[in-house]
Amino acid sequence: MPVFSYTALNPSGKSVSGILDADSLGAARKQLRQSELYPTRIEPAEAGGAETGWFSRILNRRVGLEELGTMTRQLASLVSANIPLVNALSVLIPHLSAKALQHRLSQVKSDMLEGTGFSAALARHPSAFPALYVNMVRAGEMSGTLDLVLNRLADILEKQRQIRNRIWTAMVYPLFLTVTGLAILIFLVAVVVPGMVQIFADMKQVLPLPTRILIRTGDFISRWGWGMVVLAIGGLAGWRRALRNEKFCHGLDRLVLRLPLIGRLNLQIITARISRTLGSLLNSGVPMLTAIEIVASVSGNRILSEAMEVIRRKIERGRPLAASLEETGLFPPLSVQMIRVGEQTGELEQMLEKVADFFDGESEARIARLVSIVEPCLILAMGLIVGFVVLSICLPIFDMNRLVRIG
Repeated sequence: MPVFSYTALNPSGKSVSGILDADSLGAARKQLRQSELYPTRIEPAEAGGAETGWFSRILNRRVGLEELGTMTRQLASLVSANIPLVNALSVLIPHLSAKALQHRLSQVKSDMLEGTGFSAALARHPSAFPALYVNMVRAGEMSGTLDLVLNRLADILEKQRQIRNRIWTAMVYPLFLTVTGLAILIFLVAVVVPGMVQIFADMKQVLPLPTRILIRTGDFISRWGWGMVVLAIGGLAGWRRALRNEKFCHGLDRLVLRLPLIGRLNLQIITARISRTLGSLLNSGVPMLTAIEIVASVSGNRILSEAMEVIRRKIERGRPLAASLEETGLFPPLSVQMIRVGEQTGELEQMLEKVADFFDGESEARIARLVSIVEPCLILAMGLIVGFVVLSICLPIFDMNRLVRIG
């Protein structure tokens, strides 16, 4: 069924926009009038044109964790109330604030009306619904527990969002210090120093070494600043190009795991992600081998993804999960021991959740410790730089005062 984008006026005269699915343009207009909306523009969401191109870019952007988690929770509530899935989507879609998600779900609903299963329809939109999401929904469809699976998915997405927000929150202050310090330094070198240099040049005074270093630095920035900007842009473009090279990314992922402090933190975060994802998939009824294959695609590190593929082959030959993890030599020993206990007690899914909770807590504590180390180092570095600039400016002034007294 075609999907249309529209702009309309509501009964109070306010302009609203959104998308809907209908058999034709006339049917779309009729739907809007039945909803007491007076359309001013209706066109296929896939159509060309400048306005549609802009609208299409909005629709095709990736869906955020918060948007997807909120929608999943709402859909789980509707399904739990025994509302048919297509009807639940019809109720949910008009009230979504995210246009991209609204557009994807409208297409999912259209596919379902044409006979496609829910999970198969979701799989056609990988930018909105990742492999984990699709496979858990498929397991929920097969087991008849779709409402429970959707609630579990919403919990996973909420946990991922919380962890991401905590990491960003921890990084805000160090980034603020860095940006502020650089802004002050640029202001001093670009605005204050040239005026002072002119005064010293008029007096033909011999300048102290720190002042000469500062002047040379200012001259270099003034003369080659554009080149530094071009070099930075070129470096950024080269970096983005390098990230498309599989061999480079493979080496980068290996390096990240070996870095002091950062490597262990990254391993803890990935271990928590793998454990939570695997536990949720197994809880949803996904077979172990399929679950391992899905986890390999969402680990976020190529080295660990390859390790999960090796683990899957070992499990296929009859090896236990804990022994397979231990033989890779990559995963934290504590996680392996906890998983081994889970296998022995028959509570593997619950133990995987505990592993995820433990390493989430460990990673958050480690991030807090790293930030507590980085912050004073940044403050000290910025203080030394600004102090050097101030000293370079003040030394000639002190010399001038001394000469005046002697004179």
